[in-house]
Amino acid sequence: MMMTTRHSVLSSSPNNTRITLLEKETLALNRISQIVCHSENIETTFAEVLEVLHTVAELHYGFISISDAEHSAVQLTAIYTGENNNLKPGTVKYRSGEGIIGRILSHGRPIVLGRISSEPNFLDRLAIYDYELPFIAVPIENSEGKTIGVLAAQPSTPADDFLSERLRFMETVAHMISQTVRLVINRELGEEIASERDELRREVRGQFGFEKLVIGSTSSMRRVFDQVRRVAKWDSTVLVLGESGTGKELISTAIHYNSPRAKQAYVRLNCAALPETLLESELFGHEKGAFTGAIKQRKGRFEQADGGTLFLDEIGEISPMFQAKLLRILQEGEFERVGGSQTIKVDLRIVAATNKNLEAEVEKGKFREDLYYRLNVMPIQIPPLRERRADIPQLAEFLLGKVAEKQKRELRLTNSAVRILMSYHWPGNVRELENCLERAAVMSEDGCVDSDVISLSGVQVVPPPVRNDFELNPTDLEDDNLDEREKVIAALEQAGWVQAKAARLLGMTARQIAYRIQTLNINVRKI
Repeated sequence: MMMTTRHSVLSSSPNNTRITLLEKETLALNRISQIVCHSENIETTFAEVLEVLHTVAELHYGFISISDAEHSAVQLTAIYTGENNNLKPGTVKYRSGEGIIGRILSHGRPIVLGRISSEPNFLDRLAIYDYELPFIAVPIENSEGKTIGVLAAQPSTPADDFLSERLRFMETVAHMISQTVRLVINRELGEEIASERDELRREVRGQFGFEKLVIGSTSSMRRVFDQVRRVAKWDSTVLVLGESGTGKELISTAIHYNSPRAKQAYVRLNCAALPETLLESELFGHEKGAFTGAIKQRKGRFEQADGGTLFLDEIGEISPMFQAKLLRILQEGEFERVGGSQTIKVDLRIVAATNKNLEAEVEKGKFREDLYYRLNVMPIQIPPLRERRADIPQLAEFLLGKVAEKQKRELRLTNSAVRILMSYHWPGNVRELENCLERAAVMSEDGCVDSDVISLSGVQVVPPPVRNDFELNPTDLEDDNLDEREKVIAALEQAGWVQAKAARLLGMTARQIAYRIQTLNINVRKI
């Protein structure tokens, strides 16, 4: 009997009670760590953690509140009340500084109540707690120490000597919850970024796919599109030639996004926009301290484009000295940063563009011959707009559609406007046409872009001189690459849009060419 009494006394001693509490908390932490390690869904994780607090650690009615993006309030995210859980997440909110929970959000320190009834600021919005029992609430912090939520629960026994141990246990659980929040948020953010990246890639491929690029049906443009389609599959260096405003950069972009390197970087640089001293640093990068202002190491465009494509616009503007440096990387695929000695190798594709005649520049000694042949592996010549006037109606409709999308209204182009557009010589090519249509759209109040607003936009039509019969050369029209519509338009252009002369060029009668003009839907220019 005495042994039983003594055993009873020992079991209820403070040390034994503390050991029992420690064992329960250790078991609870072990289970919580397993839950956290296998966390897939943050709401499910929270619910399982609170259930462990309730069933193992004897911390009842636990709840977790996570703050909003502005950290101005916390909202009930998860709660455990036993089998009959009628409280739903999102139904209870505490503003910063409001009640016990709001105070923790504002000052970031834990709060321990020996008895709830002693604290007048306890709001009791959940209406589930025993006012004669303690209450513990601790902050959940992010990696910067900012309070992002609150973990709270009620011990199942009245205030005792172990509230400090329970507080430390709750703080440990809050830290584990914080890690879970960060991991899950980072994973979800990574998935969101990956989804956005894939969507962006689909959008970019759609924007720069051949079906979007092919604006024009003349034989000269069909040759360009065929070249782009063929060369995109390989890594050959491409040299895009053409006047300013013909769309050289668009061709380069289409090559990249339809190539095996489409998932890698596409880096652009306008060589004419920088002086030689900055151009070298911009392309090759520099080491820290390489020159005044070089406060840290910086990767150049070649390194940024590693694995992808580097587009060098206005390549004809670089100096002979810099041409020699560029030649080395084209030959060997390696270079050194400015101020550095380490050789860096890169794997990329070069697409260069220029509006200059590089062959003439080579003959003048202004462009290195060896560099020219390194660049001129696959040349693509883009014809100026004045040489493909038959594309202007289709191109104008496409460009006006882009303007309409930007202005968020419907725009329409009249036949009289198209005739003026086709009669202009377009020294600025497609870029000038796009600007002209945007100006015309701005000046059109009702969305109708007609000849009047086109004239107001700055396009001045100068009728081409009518040539004499002896100046007309019928052999100019014997190009097998031209279709019937193009030949008729070319003949009309040569004849100054005089149908009788155009008919003689084509070996037709006046009635035959009039029929062709009608059936081929050719807008006749009035001179």
